[in-house]
Amino acid sequence: MGRAGWPSSIQHRERERERERRRTCSASARLPRRASPRCRSLARPRRGASAVRTHARPPMPPLLLRGGSLLRLYGCGCGLSSANFSSSKLALTRLNLMMAQTRATYSRRAASKKTEIKKDEELVLEKEDVAESKLDIEQIRNDPDQLQSMTVKDLREITRRMGIPIRGNKKDLVSTLMSSLGKEGTSAVEKVGMSEVPSKRKGGASVEVEQKIGSSEVISETPSKRSRTKTKSIKGTTHEQKSRINVKQSKTSVQKETLVVQGAVAKAGLGLGVDQEEPWTMLVHKKAQPSWIPYNPKVMRPPPLSKDTKTLKILSWNVNGLKALVKSRGFSIHQLAQREDFDILCLQETKMQEKDVEVIKEGLLEGYTHSFWTCSVSKLGYSGTAIISRVKPLSIKYGLGVPDHDTEGRVVTVEFDDFYLLTAYVPNSGDGLKRLTYRVTEWDPSLGSYMKDLEKSKPVILTGDLNCAHQEIDIHDPAGNRKSAGFTNEERESFGTNFLSKGFIDTFRNQHPDVVAYSYWGYRHNARKSNKGWRLDYFLVSESIAERVHDSYILPDISASDHSPLGLILKL
Repeated sequence: MGRAGWPSSIQHRERERERERRRTCSASARLPRRASPRCRSLARPRRGASAVRTHARPPMPPLLLRGGSLLRLYGCGCGLSSANFSSSKLALTRLNLMMAQTRATYSRRAASKKTEIKKDEELVLEKEDVAESKLDIEQIRNDPDQLQSMTVKDLREITRRMGIPIRGNKKDLVSTLMSSLGKEGTSAVEKVGMSEVPSKRKGGASVEVEQKIGSSEVISETPSKRSRTKTKSIKGTTHEQKSRINVKQSKTSVQKETLVVQGAVAKAGLGLGVDQEEPWTMLVHKKAQPSWIPYNPKVMRPPPLSKDTKTLKILSWNVNGLKALVKSRGFSIHQLAQREDFDILCLQETKMQEKDVEVIKEGLLEGYTHSFWTCSVSKLGYSGTAIISRVKPLSIKYGLGVPDHDTEGRVVTVEFDDFYLLTAYVPNSGDGLKRLTYRVTEWDPSLGSYMKDLEKSKPVILTGDLNCAHQEIDIHDPAGNRKSAGFTNEERESFGTNFLSKGFIDTFRNQHPDVVAYSYWGYRHNARKSNKGWRLDYFLVSESIAERVHDSYILPDISASDHSPLGLILKL
């Protein structure tokens, strides 16, 4: 016991503890709530503690601890006074930023590793799928009859693996696979890997196949890409076997278009080529028959005759405006003469006026000194026909001899020793078929009768734009053009009645009965590149000289007009 009035040492220590507890609680109320109570008690130093510690600051603990623990360790390790450690919020902000950066780094590394693992797994699965696909196709090739027992889903998977984009029912799928694989194990189209399946495009895409029997190569292309994949076809297919790929392509829910790409041709040494730069070698038809094949003049034209055989080459071309062709379309008649070396050139739709004829004649062609022009007088810059020749004719006649038909410059007739040659531009029935009645009841009968009158003395050759696709094989979409000018029932019947039934022979169809070839492609919708055309241009000859026709052909690669030139080689 001490002096009177002084508490004992025990009481003194208890009072000091109580004061310390109260000071701690007061300081905790001013600290951020995120700090733990223990941290709050350590944040405010006791009385008498030194203001600043002189020892070095310890290194930061690992950032695997929580924010409160880090703050506590930070404060305890540094031992800073209240004056230098009053901003605890700033310390917590920095710690949170460091932890966020660390988490982001870990997340990026984990995501990158996960992506690599996923890519490796996809690559392994793709290789397994390709191997499995080859095995399945090989099994079907050895036993094609098992296609009948497969489901539609399985059949579609097989066609996808083989690169044949087809839609249809089970019968169509089985038929296509049987045709492509061959009933005896031979294949018309080589297996295509998963990465070579043609891509789909909006609005539909075409499948193009090129087969060369000599080199036994198959080249398949997708129209959306210019890349080309070459694979070797299986040897063992004879010239007597034909392979077909029927591709049904849906353009809308109502309209379906069938593309048939014909394989090897039954004629020895005859191959069909399809190239993105040669779209006419791709058969595009909505009602194609199994025996139809696309036209390829490179391989379908007969070999040239010997030099001892006298021939006459006649070319015919609807130029759709001669002045425009000469000035700006990039291919001149002079170039055509150099390339084809023709004897006679017949032109339609020259759209010339009589005042311009002499100017055009002077610089058009050298060596072709005989030219005969007729122009429309009822409507200037409309219609018009001409014949340019280096062989002098015996006589020339303009028109049909009927005033009602001879004001538009549609017919020129020249007489040679052995035949009459006519170039004609038959009237189009027009929008809304306004001239249909005039054409089928007046014009066509007059032209047919005129030809028969000439035939009484000599055979007749008629060439030009006759503005009629006579058969369904002559137009890419027969069903959709029943009421279109050039394919109405009335025009087709008139063509047969006034020309074919009177003994005139369609030379191209006589030479190529199952070949789909077009001579006209509209400028709209890029029809030439998709080979959606019409065969409107003809050579019709009298039956008496049909056997003298060596070749009747089309030059689809010349695209300076919406029509392509066509040619006839006649043995004299």
